Amino acid sequence: MRLAVFLDRDGVLNEDLGYIHRIEDFRLFAGTGHALRRLQDAGYLLFLVTNQSGIGRGYFTVEAMHRLHDHLESELGRYGVRLRRIYFAPEAPDQPSRGRKPSPQFLLDARDEFGVDLSRSYMIGDKLADLECGWNAGVRRSLLVRTGYGAQVERDAPEKLGRAVVVDDLASAVAWILNEAPGGSGSDTAGRMGEGRREDYR
Repeated sequence: MRLAVFLDRDGVLNEDLGYIHRIEDFRLFAGTGHALRRLQDAGYLLFLVTNQSGIGRGYFTVEAMHRLHDHLESELGRYGVRLRRIYFAPEAPDQPSRGRKPSPQFLLDARDEFGVDLSRSYMIGDKLADLECGWNAGVRRSLLVRTGYGAQVERDAPEKLGRAVVVDDLASAVAWILNEAPGGSGSDTAGRMGEGRREDYR
């Protein structure tokens, strides 16, 4: 069984400017490539799992999203980083969806297709739906970054964070995972614990 890290996109890898679909509006956070390369070098498969309701809402097309993801993969490729699969849910919140987070379906798909051991894998996001997606799939730990909506979630909804690890950014999440994983049992003091109410931020 293989280990994986599942990543939300907007607010985790790049600035969340709201329904991003143009390459000129896409800005990776500094250090994203280096952070993901550390995970990859440690043996983790990398997967992007993103809700893209702007498609279902009619704000942009699937083709525009694919062009943006081609650009993202090209940028990450400069660091030798490979995303094994990009899973996206194009539906609006009021539309039926197989994989829209907090559904764990895409993580289960990765388990079945790539032989991922979800119980030893991680989910990183900036919204409660990301954390819940990981919990629903049975990952080892869900991590909330304070970039994107993360700081707002931590401030407004602490009672819902459960056993989530809260860290400043992607680089901090990667450092926590690489420090925690070899120990086997994890560390509840490595990140701030809390809980919060659920919000539909995207």
